[in-house]
Amino acid sequence: MKEKFSPVGEKEVTRAIVSEFATQFTEYVESDCVIVGAGPSGLMAGRNLARAGKKVLIVERNNYLGGGFWIGGYLLNKVTVRHPAERVLDELGIPYKEVVKGLFVADGPHACSKLIASACDSGVVFANMTIFDDLVLREDSRVAGVVINWTPVTALPREITCVDPVALESRLVIDATGHDAQVVRKLEERGLIKTKGYGAMWVERSEDLIIEHTGEVHPGLIVAGMAVSTTYGLPRMGPTFGAMLLSGEVAAEIALEHLK
Repeated sequence: MKEKFSPVGEKEVTRAIVSEFATQFTEYVESDCVIVGAGPSGLMAGRNLARAGKKVLIVERNNYLGGGFWIGGYLLNKVTVRHPAERVLDELGIPYKEVVKGLFVADGPHACSKLIASACDSGVVFANMTIFDDLVLREDSRVAGVVINWTPVTALPREITCVDPVALESRLVIDATGHDAQVVRKLEERGLIKTKGYGAMWVERSEDLIIEHTGEVHPGLIVAGMAVSTTYGLPRMGPTFGAMLLSGEVAAEIALEHLK
Protein backbone atom coordinates (compact mmCIF):
# COMPACT_ATOMS: atom_id res chain seq x y z
CA MET A 1 0.00 0.00 0.00
CA LYS A 2 1.36 3.39 -1.01
CA GLU A 3 1.76 5.83 1.89
CA LYS A 4 0.29 9.33 1.66
CA PHE A 5 1.56 12.35 3.52
CA SER A 6 -0.78 14.19 5.87
CA PRO A 7 -2.88 16.99 4.30
CA VAL A 8 -0.87 19.93 5.70
CA GLY A 9 -0.26 23.03 3.63
CA GLU A 10 2.26 25.85 3.43
CA LYS A 11 0.60 28.11 5.99
CA GLU A 12 0.69 25.39 8.67
CA VAL A 13 4.36 24.73 7.98
CA THR A 14 5.23 28.41 8.29
CA ARG A 15 3.15 28.87 11.45
CA ALA A 16 4.81 25.87 13.05
CA ILE A 17 8.31 27.21 12.39
CA VAL A 18 7.58 30.78 13.50
CA SER A 19 5.58 29.91 16.60
CA GLU A 20 7.99 27.25 17.87
CA PHE A 21 11.02 29.46 17.28
CA ALA A 22 9.35 32.38 19.07
CA THR A 23 8.37 30.20 22.02
CA GLN A 24 11.88 28.82 22.43
CA PHE A 25 13.62 32.15 21.91
CA THR A 26 11.38 33.82 24.49
CA GLU A 27 12.16 31.10 27.01
CA TYR A 28 15.93 31.45 26.50
CA VAL A 29 16.09 35.23 26.81
CA GLU A 30 17.14 34.27 30.32
CA SER A 31 19.21 31.16 31.07
CA ASP A 32 21.73 29.67 33.46
CA CYS A 33 24.55 29.78 30.92
CA VAL A 34 25.11 31.20 27.46
CA ILE A 35 27.99 29.58 25.60
CA VAL A 36 29.43 31.51 22.67
CA GLY A 37 30.79 29.08 20.11
CA ALA A 38 29.56 25.60 19.16
CA GLY A 39 32.95 23.98 18.62
CA PRO A 40 34.05 20.91 20.60
CA SER A 41 34.74 22.77 23.87
CA GLY A 42 31.43 24.66 23.73
CA LEU A 43 29.47 21.53 22.87
CA MET A 44 31.08 19.53 25.68
CA ALA A 45 30.51 22.29 28.22
CA GLY A 46 26.90 22.73 27.15
CA ARG A 47 26.22 19.00 27.13
CA ASN A 48 27.52 18.49 30.65
CA LEU A 49 25.75 21.56 32.05
CA ALA A 50 22.45 20.54 30.46
CA ARG A 51 22.84 16.99 31.73
CA ALA A 52 23.14 18.49 35.21
CA GLY A 53 19.76 20.17 34.74
CA LYS A 54 20.96 23.65 33.77
CA LYS A 55 19.33 25.82 31.14
CA VAL A 56 21.92 26.26 28.38
CA LEU A 57 21.92 28.24 25.13
CA ILE A 58 24.80 27.98 22.66
CA VAL A 59 25.25 30.89 20.24
CA GLU A 60 27.01 30.04 16.97
CA ARG A 61 27.83 32.48 14.17
CA ASN A 62 27.85 29.85 11.41
CA ASN A 63 24.96 27.89 9.95
CA TYR A 64 26.61 24.65 11.09
CA LEU A 65 27.75 23.35 14.47
CA GLY A 66 31.04 21.78 15.48
CA GLY A 67 33.66 24.35 14.52
CA GLY A 68 36.76 22.62 13.17
CA PHE A 69 35.80 19.30 14.75
CA TRP A 70 34.05 17.97 11.64
CA ILE A 71 36.61 19.39 9.21
CA GLY A 72 39.69 17.90 10.84
CA GLY A 73 43.23 18.74 9.84
CA TYR A 74 43.97 20.23 6.42
CA LEU A 75 40.36 19.61 5.31
CA LEU A 76 41.04 15.86 5.46
CA ASN A 77 38.06 15.05 7.72
CA LYS A 78 40.17 13.18 10.26
CA VAL A 79 40.56 14.32 13.86
CA THR A 80 43.17 13.24 16.38
CA VAL A 81 43.06 13.07 20.15
CA ARG A 82 45.83 12.18 22.55
CA HIS A 83 45.48 10.06 25.67
CA PRO A 84 43.55 10.43 27.98
CA ALA A 85 40.92 12.17 25.84
CA GLU A 86 39.91 8.95 24.05
CA ARG A 87 37.65 8.28 27.03
CA VAL A 88 35.34 10.99 25.65
CA LEU A 89 35.25 9.17 22.31
CA ASP A 90 34.35 5.98 24.18
CA GLU A 91 31.62 7.77 26.12
CA LEU A 92 30.09 9.21 22.96
CA GLY A 93 30.35 5.96 21.01
CA ILE A 94 32.75 7.38 18.42
CA PRO A 95 34.83 4.76 16.55
CA TYR A 96 38.59 5.39 16.49
CA LYS A 97 41.90 3.64 16.15
CA GLU A 98 45.26 4.06 17.81
CA VAL A 99 47.88 4.94 15.20
CA VAL A 100 50.84 5.34 17.56
CA LYS A 101 50.90 4.83 21.31
CA GLY A 102 48.68 7.46 22.92
CA LEU A 103 47.46 9.01 19.62
CA PHE A 104 44.01 8.18 18.30
CA VAL A 105 42.33 9.04 15.00
CA ALA A 106 38.59 9.31 14.36
CA ASP A 107 36.38 10.35 11.46
CA GLY A 108 35.60 14.04 11.84
CA PRO A 109 31.98 14.09 10.63
CA HIS A 110 31.15 11.00 12.68
CA ALA A 111 32.75 12.40 15.83
CA CYS A 112 31.17 15.80 15.37
CA SER A 113 27.69 14.44 14.71
CA LYS A 114 27.87 12.24 17.81
CA LEU A 115 28.89 15.19 19.99
CA ILE A 116 26.17 17.44 18.56
CA ALA A 117 23.55 14.74 19.07
CA SER A 118 24.68 14.20 22.64
CA ALA A 119 24.41 17.93 23.36
CA CYS A 120 20.94 18.06 21.83
CA ASP A 121 19.81 14.94 23.70
CA SER A 122 21.01 16.54 26.93
CA GLY A 123 18.78 19.56 26.37
CA VAL A 124 21.11 22.19 24.89
CA VAL A 125 19.37 24.80 22.72
CA PHE A 126 21.15 26.51 19.82
CA ALA A 127 20.95 29.90 18.16
CA ASN A 128 23.04 29.56 15.01
CA MET A 129 23.67 32.15 12.31
CA THR A 130 23.88 34.41 15.35
CA ILE A 131 26.88 36.60 16.15
CA PHE A 132 28.14 37.71 19.52
CA ASP A 133 28.05 41.51 19.45
CA ASP A 134 28.68 42.67 23.01
CA LEU A 135 28.34 41.84 26.70
CA VAL A 136 25.77 42.65 29.32
CA LEU A 137 27.68 44.06 32.31
CA ARG A 138 26.48 45.05 35.76
CA GLU A 139 27.76 47.83 38.03
CA ASP A 140 30.60 45.70 39.38
CA SER A 141 31.62 44.82 35.77
CA ARG A 142 30.29 41.31 36.30
CA VAL A 143 29.30 39.58 33.06
CA ALA A 144 25.54 39.03 33.10
CA GLY A 145 24.68 38.09 29.54
CA VAL A 146 25.40 38.67 25.86
CA VAL A 147 24.24 40.97 23.08
CA ILE A 148 23.54 39.18 19.80
CA ASN A 149 22.56 39.87 16.22
CA TRP A 150 21.99 37.92 13.03
CA THR A 151 25.20 36.89 11.27
CA PRO A 152 23.96 38.12 7.84
CA VAL A 153 23.87 41.68 9.21
CA THR A 154 27.67 41.73 8.90
CA ALA A 155 27.38 41.27 5.13
CA LEU A 156 25.12 44.28 4.59
CA PRO A 157 26.50 47.47 3.01
CA ARG A 158 27.78 49.82 5.68
CA GLU A 159 25.10 52.44 5.12
CA ILE A 160 22.28 50.03 6.02
CA THR A 161 23.87 48.04 8.83
CA CYS A 162 22.07 49.87 11.63
CA VAL A 163 20.20 46.77 12.76
CA ASP A 164 19.90 46.92 16.51
CA PRO A 165 20.91 43.76 18.38
CA VAL A 166 19.07 42.17 21.30
CA ALA A 167 20.33 41.07 24.71
CA LEU A 168 20.11 37.77 26.53
CA GLU A 169 20.63 37.53 30.28
CA SER A 170 22.44 34.62 31.91
CA ARG A 171 24.04 33.76 35.20
CA LEU A 172 27.26 32.76 33.43
CA VAL A 173 28.84 33.12 30.00
CA ILE A 174 31.42 30.74 28.52
CA ASP A 175 33.76 31.96 25.78
CA ALA A 176 34.30 28.97 23.49
CA THR A 177 35.01 31.01 20.35
CA GLY A 178 38.38 29.43 19.58
CA HIS A 179 41.44 31.49 18.74
CA ASP A 180 39.29 34.60 18.26
CA ALA A 181 38.38 34.70 21.98
CA GLN A 182 35.64 37.13 20.98
CA VAL A 183 34.03 37.50 24.40
CA VAL A 184 37.30 38.01 26.24
CA ARG A 185 38.44 40.52 23.64
CA LYS A 186 35.26 42.53 24.19
CA LEU A 187 36.30 42.89 27.84
CA GLU A 188 39.75 43.89 26.63
CA GLU A 189 38.24 46.68 24.53
CA ARG A 190 36.80 48.09 27.74
CA GLY A 191 40.06 47.86 29.62
CA LEU A 192 38.83 45.13 31.96
CA ILE A 193 41.28 42.43 30.92
CA LYS A 194 44.45 42.03 28.87
CA THR A 195 44.96 39.14 26.45
CA LYS A 196 48.34 37.88 25.27
CA GLY A 197 47.43 36.21 21.96
CA TYR A 198 48.13 32.57 21.18
CA GLY A 199 51.66 31.35 20.60
CA ALA A 200 53.28 29.13 17.99
CA MET A 201 52.34 25.47 17.73
CA TRP A 202 53.59 23.09 20.41
CA VAL A 203 51.13 20.23 20.73
CA GLU A 204 52.68 18.46 23.71
CA ARG A 205 52.81 21.59 25.84
CA SER A 206 49.61 23.26 24.66
CA GLU A 207 47.04 20.65 25.61
CA ASP A 208 48.12 20.39 29.24
CA LEU A 209 48.31 24.18 29.57
CA ILE A 210 44.81 24.68 28.13
CA ILE A 211 43.30 22.34 30.71
CA GLU A 212 45.33 24.00 33.46
CA HIS A 213 44.15 27.52 32.54
CA THR A 214 40.49 26.76 31.73
CA GLY A 215 38.37 28.68 34.20
CA GLU A 216 36.82 31.98 35.23
CA VAL A 217 38.81 34.79 33.67
CA HIS A 218 36.51 37.60 34.88
CA PRO A 219 33.47 37.57 37.18
CA GLY A 220 30.70 35.78 35.28
CA LEU A 221 32.92 34.74 32.34
CA ILE A 222 34.58 31.33 31.93
CA VAL A 223 37.01 30.69 29.10
CA ALA A 224 37.34 27.27 27.41
CA GLY A 225 39.10 25.62 24.50
CA MET A 226 41.40 27.57 22.24
CA ALA A 227 40.09 30.86 23.62
CA VAL A 228 42.18 29.91 26.67
CA SER A 229 45.28 29.88 24.47
CA THR A 230 44.60 33.39 23.17
CA THR A 231 43.75 34.75 26.60
CA TYR A 232 46.90 33.53 28.31
CA GLY A 233 49.41 33.43 25.45
CA LEU A 234 49.65 29.64 25.31
CA PRO A 235 50.95 27.61 22.35
CA ARG A 236 48.45 26.56 19.71
CA MET A 237 47.89 22.87 19.07
CA GLY A 238 46.47 22.46 15.58
CA PRO A 239 44.16 19.57 14.57
CA THR A 240 44.24 17.58 17.79
CA PHE A 241 41.07 17.95 19.80
CA GLY A 242 41.56 16.21 23.12
CA ALA A 243 42.22 19.37 25.14
CA MET A 244 39.24 21.08 23.53
CA LEU A 245 36.93 18.29 24.65
CA LEU A 246 38.40 18.06 28.14
CA SER A 247 38.51 21.85 28.52
CA GLY A 248 34.76 21.85 27.88
CA GLU A 249 34.35 19.33 30.68
CA VAL A 250 36.41 21.45 33.07
CA ALA A 251 34.49 24.60 32.11
CA ALA A 252 31.22 22.81 32.91
CA GLU A 253 32.54 21.66 36.29
CA ILE A 254 33.58 25.19 37.20
CA ALA A 255 30.26 26.59 35.96
CA LEU A 256 28.30 24.10 38.04
CA GLU A 257 30.18 25.24 41.17
CA HIS A 258 29.20 28.83 40.43
CA LEU A 259 25.59 27.89 39.71
CA LYS A 260 25.02 26.08 42.99
